[in-house]
This record gives sequence, structure tokens and C-alpha cells, in this order.
Amino acid sequence: MLSAKYPPDELSHLLIPRAQWRPYPTADERSAWAALPDPLQRACIAEGEQALAGDWPHLLATRYLDFVRDGNRLRYQQSYFERRRRIQALAIAECVEHAGRFVDELVNGVWLVCEESSWCLPAHIYLQKAGPGLPDTAEPALDLFAAETAALLAWIDYLLGPGLDRVSPLIRPRLYREINARVLTPGLTRRDFWWMGFGNRWVNNWNPWIVSNWLTSALLLEPDADRRGASVAKAIAVLDRFIDTHPTDGGCNEGPAYWSRAGASLLDSLEALYSASAGRIQIYDAPLIGEIGRFIYRAHIADDYFINFADASAIVTPPAAAVFRYGQRIGDPALMALGAWAAHRQDVDYARAEQTPIERNSHSLHTSSLGRLLATIFSLDEMRAVAPTPPLLRDAWLDQIQVMAARDHAGSSAGFYVAAKGGHNDESHNHNDVGHFIVYVDGRPVIIDVGVETYTRKTFSPQRYEIWTMQSAYHSLPTIDGVMQAAGRAFAARDTAYTANDAAAQLSLDIAGAYPAEAHLASWRRAVTLERGVGVTVRDAYALTQPAREITLSLMTPCAVNAGTAGTLLLREAPLPDGRATGAAQLLYNADKLTVAIESLPVEDAQLQAVWGKQLNRILLRASHPPAQDEWALSIRRL
Repeated sequence: MLSAKYPPDELSHLLIPRAQWRPYPTADERSAWAALPDPLQRACIAEGEQALAGDWPHLLATRYLDFVRDGNRLRYQQSYFERRRRIQALAIAECVEHAGRFVDELVNGVWLVCEESSWCLPAHIYLQKAGPGLPDTAEPALDLFAAETAALLAWIDYLLGPGLDRVSPLIRPRLYREINARVLTPGLTRRDFWWMGFGNRWVNNWNPWIVSNWLTSALLLEPDADRRGASVAKAIAVLDRFIDTHPTDGGCNEGPAYWSRAGASLLDSLEALYSASAGRIQIYDAPLIGEIGRFIYRAHIADDYFINFADASAIVTPPAAAVFRYGQRIGDPALMALGAWAAHRQDVDYARAEQTPIERNSHSLHTSSLGRLLATIFSLDEMRAVAPTPPLLRDAWLDQIQVMAARDHAGSSAGFYVAAKGGHNDESHNHNDVGHFIVYVDGRPVIIDVGVETYTRKTFSPQRYEIWTMQSAYHSLPTIDGVMQAAGRAFAARDTAYTANDAAAQLSLDIAGAYPAEAHLASWRRAVTLERGVGVTVRDAYALTQPAREITLSLMTPCAVNAGTAGTLLLREAPLPDGRATGAAQLLYNADKLTVAIESLPVEDAQLQAVWGKQLNRILLRASHPPAQDEWALSIRRL
């Protein structure tokens, strides 16, 4: 899409010369920084002061090796990201205060990062020809966070260059050499990184995420105009591999948490091109670009809850300014409103801050990348001018990735909400979950998708589906004689159909194709229906090719579960972390065909605990020695 419209030989003429491109005010342009809201300025300075304290974390070779030795990613990553968080906090504090107080410690942090053997994470160093283990310093591996690091340092050079020169004139040349060696040259000269999309492998969020930072680094720092133009040409050719292969419905099959680094990183890339060309390079009027942006509000349930199919958390903090700006560019007031709502909810200008930034670190702006932080703080006035009202669509249907969502009333979280999916079991960040559904009541979770645990070496390995959260038996799905769904593109939904009107919305599909042959399924027809104002009904009709000993239906819930009368389970409100609570409902089932067992499931992973607490309940509805053909229904109604 981009390469055809903007051939390489035209790009250099379209781009603003590097010395004239002013995407944001530098630290020396004091009026813009002084105009920031006082609470935000105080917060930025406080976080900078926090970053002045303590020693810089060490990055040890043996910690780098943890990933190949025991699969642990966190021990190295925590120190790696803490360095960058502190650097960013120091840089922004200096931009706000501009008294030189933070510069020396910023230089310490920047120099430490330049001394790192690799900016690539241990989990991603498989990109090098030497394979996993320690990084080969002769072959820089260009991964997500090598690109993020390059952009961080490029922004610091742009914002605070004269201040760095006053410390030493050798700092900025060092920054360029490191960024050039680790990102600009590999990006320009290599075609074999899988995320570039020049091979047979599909691309995912890695593509626009890396491209957005690669583009930023090249546009800000590359001194040679021809090489700068060539870098942009190569970057947009890579970005085309993401755009041109993207589902036309705009759906992110990695889930809305990854939209923040898929669709929103596409926006970051397009904004860099738009800004650096004074608007001459733009594809915002392309229908696909609009659909990619709209996905994020189509996946919104209520408050911070989003549909979390695939490797996604049920709680998502969308990048407010990216959402808002996306809406501006494609002319979508609903998307702008969601961005304004996200900014208000996240209190990005600290207007409602009652705690110090240190105490409310989970909402810190400095947990985002520096480019997005700049986009946020310099769009506050625009976002404040828009009513912060999330769209809360009544119905959404993404026909390519086969995800539906429906609620009782548009614009309101009151009542029932259901989302269900078809698709196949080879999606990016795939879980084996064809036919899976979730239910919320009054904007609170009742039947859930558990999500994903903290990533380890096992997560993206041949042992992925040994992890319980990836298995169909821990989704809202049947298991036949212990046989679960299988992974792979061939394991997919069949005969999918969707309808919606004022009375109801329904997704129907045959999920038998998602199971391997040993399940002996001829068909399993499932219909997930929201009856507006009434509740959710799931009807299953199956046919076996040979007798089964047992069929088990699984449902995951954070609610307290109590038995009611025969055929009824009571799903009662239970507390969740951060003062949240579950919804409440009753589950009606065919007691003459199904027996019930409740399995208490301890949640040991910290990432899942932050969402669901320390325990979930698994509802197991069992049919013993079922007939070769049968049908039943589950109904979820108000308690």
C-alpha cells in the first residue's frame, strides 16, 4: 500500500530535511514545556528525582543466560527495563525543569546502555545466527527492544542534544554509532529477520512495533539524506507486509492488549511519516487503515475490561493519545472519544492525583515509550476538548477473524455482554479456543477467558500447549474423552454464521474441525446467542462417529459458585484485586443430561493474580456415556 504510492526515488523529495524536522518542542523551546499543567510538571520532576536515587542495575552475563538455563525472562528484563525507565524519567524531568540537575545522571544511564553488549532481550536473541545464549556482538540482533532503545536514545539526542554536548562532545556521536550499528544498518541491509515479512512466515505486532522505532531513529538521526530516504523506503516496504496481509475487518487476532503494539504502532509509524513529510505521506483515507483503528473500541467491554482472546489480559490500558490521534486521522469521533476517555481514566495529566507519582506508578506515563509520552503530553488540550465517553457499541462482528460481541444496549455497560469466536488455531499468540465465549454482567466478569501467564521460555516453544491457559479444556469448550482441540491452521471453525437485530445477536458455527480425529466428532454445532434484556444462551448439538465415555464442558469463572436447585448454579459476586468485583448470574443447564463438578483452581502466576486474584473456579459439566447424537443448552440469567 505504501510502497506503491510512494516509490523510493520520490521519498527523499517528500521528507523534510532532518535539521528542519521539529516533531515536538525541544528542551530549549521553553514556552511549550512551561505551558504543561502544573500537576504534570510536578509529577515529571518527582519521577526524575526518584530516578536520581540509587545505583544503576547491573546486567550480568549469567542473568542473560537465565532464559536458556531455566526459562526465566524476568530476572534480566527487570533490570534492563529499569535502566530505560530511569533514563526516560530523567530526560523528561530535565525537559520540564531545564536546570541541568538531571543531566549527569542521564548521561550515566545513556552511557551504560551504549556499553551493553546487546539491546536485544535474551528471549529474542534466537534472531542471531549463533542462536540462543549470550549475544554475538559481531551480529546485532534487531528485536522489539533494540528498536525501542534506539528510539529512546534518538529522542534524547533530539530533545537534549546541547545539554549532552555540554557534558561531553563525544556523547552524541557515540549515540549515533551505537544506533546505526544496532538498528539502522541491520534494518537497511538485512531482509532475513522474520518480522520483516520477506519470507514465508506471517508477521504480527513485531512488524509495526519495530518499524515505528526504526523510522523514528532514522528520521531523527541519520545525517546522510540519501541513506535517510533509503531507510524510510525499506521501512515502509516492511510495514507493507503488515498492512497488506492484515485482516480486512481490522481485527487484531493477538487481542486488544497487543493492538497497543500492533494497530497503535502502525499509527506511530504513519504519524512519523506524516509529520516528517508535512502530511505529504499519508494513507489514512484507506478503508483498511480505518478498520484497524476501530478494532480497539469494538473489543471494549466496560471500564478497563476488553475482549482478551489469545495472549491478552482482560484488563487493558490502551495508549490514550494513540487512540485519540488515530480517531482524528481517520475522522472517527467514536475513536477520538475512546482516546479522550482513556486519557481521563488514566489521569495522564495528573489532574486528579492524590498520591505521589511513585505511589501510583502503575499509572505512570513513564511506563510508556518516550515517543508516546511526548505525543500524550503535547495533545492534552485536544483530548480535553472531546467528551470522554467510550462508544460501547451494541454489536460488533469481525468476519475475517470471526469474533462477535454484543450487549443489551449501545452506550451502556448495564445488562448482559457476550463475546464469542470462531477462527482457527494458528492465530498469532494462539490459544486453542475455536468456539469459545465470555460473558459479563453489568460490565463485570462472569464467564471469562483466563488470559496468559507471565511469559517464559516455554511460552513460545514446542511445549506451548502444555501450558494450561493455552488449552481448550480451560476455555468455554467441550473435551471428548480427554481429547482437546489441536493447534494448527487446519483446526478451524466450519459453517460460521452471524446475525444481529434489535432482539438478539448470535454466532453459530461447527467447531468439530478444531478437534483431532481421535475426538471422533462428526459435528459440533454451537450457537451463542444474546437475547437482549434476557441473557445469554449457548446451544450445543453434536454427533459422534463412535461412542464416547465422557464429554465435559468447561467454564472458567472468577465468581463464587454455589449449587442451587437441580439444573441451576449460582455465580455470586466475589472480590477481585484493586477493589473490583465480579458480576453475578445464575447458570441453567440440563440436569437430566449433565452433572456438575466445581474445581477450585489456585492462581499462582503474578500476572494472572493481578487480574483475577489468587483463585478461579472451573465449572465442569459432564455427560457420562453420552449418546452418539445429542443436544443441550446452557443459559446465563440474572441471579
